[in-house]
Amino acid sequence: MRVRKALLVMIGILGLVVAGCSAPELDRKVLADVPEPAALPPVPVPVQTDVLPGMPPLLDPGDVYAATRPGRLSEAMNGVRNLVYVPNSEDNTVSVIDPNTFKVVDTFPGGNEPQHVVPSYDLKTLYVTADKVPAGTLTPIDPKTGKPGAPRQIQDPYNLYFTPDGKSAIVVAEFYKRLDFYDPHTWQAQGQLQVPDCAGVNHMDFTANGKLALVTCEFANKMIVLDVAGRRQLHTFKLDRAPNGMPQDSRLTPDGRTFYVADMMAGGVYLFDGAASRQIGFVPTGKGAHGIYFSRDSRRAFISNRGEGSVSVLDTTTHQPIAKWHIPGGGSPDMGGVSADGKQLWLSGRYRSEVYVIDTESGHLLARIRVGAGPHGLTYMPQPGRYSLGHTSNLR
Repeated sequence: MRVRKALLVMIGILGLVVAGCSAPELDRKVLADVPEPAALPPVPVPVQTDVLPGMPPLLDPGDVYAATRPGRLSEAMNGVRNLVYVPNSEDNTVSVIDPNTFKVVDTFPGGNEPQHVVPSYDLKTLYVTADKVPAGTLTPIDPKTGKPGAPRQIQDPYNLYFTPDGKSAIVVAEFYKRLDFYDPHTWQAQGQLQVPDCAGVNHMDFTANGKLALVTCEFANKMIVLDVAGRRQLHTFKLDRAPNGMPQDSRLTPDGRTFYVADMMAGGVYLFDGAASRQIGFVPTGKGAHGIYFSRDSRRAFISNRGEGSVSVLDTTTHQPIAKWHIPGGGSPDMGGVSADGKQLWLSGRYRSEVYVIDTESGHLLARIRVGAGPHGLTYMPQPGRYSLGHTSNLR
């Protein structure tokens, strides 16, 4: 307990230093004058022989994202068009952007309140999740043509994930406080898990061995832990940095030892151990911390701070801020992903009907692209990796 308190005090002091360095113009603020903080004590990585049955083995036990290096495109990516798909929640459309020209080249219906564009487990289909209750739809997109197919009726698909063994699709039915399991090929129902204490069930990621998922509860200021094979809730964690906290994205760090959980109201990232068994720290990033993405070399994490128009860059070894990039003139960076070559970070501008393209080395804004109203979980295709765990760009 004393070690944890000392760590939180040290992180709070560092957060003040970061805040004091911010500027209205976009630039890279490297904290050269801040003493190197001590790294968190190592947490054992789950033994890789004890994995979820059927889950593909990790290419590198020390890096869960080793299969997502630039150029490591699977066979499923053959013939896939180089396009960015942006669901516009407020005008019920999907904008399609050519990343070579930064121009919108197509717009098509995305259902009622489209939220995210999600690659399927086998990467052969993209799904637009539209969750306006009481109905809801999944609209398939063929990534080789960039064109949508007929919508499928699915109740309340706010978000969509896939179990690491590829046997189930998990529809995050946010309004109904449920996780609904489907066959990812036939879309026949497999079962449901009620999570009544998880209001605003939202985002998740899986442990390195694939057996557990750490799930955010946006409107309950909580996290829950899901037993993937058993389809049951194992644990509940009450978050402690803000009384009205709103946890958003949940992502496992490359080494599999730590989960990052972005919290909009707490203004930073919670740290949980890689076994999803305890909270171990907190790192301030900025107002409205929302999405979490990793560089292609796994050394950095990009945190979108929606409430202040910035992106914080964390070192994935120390979990400490090393840079902060401000969008010129402000913005509302939300969800997105990294380009296949790793050189660009694409983020939706949730409240400004725009998309931001940011250079992942310099932090410079490369483009600001007008799209529909309420852009949310955009996806860049093609993507390196063997299979998708869901959301906008969680591949392994």
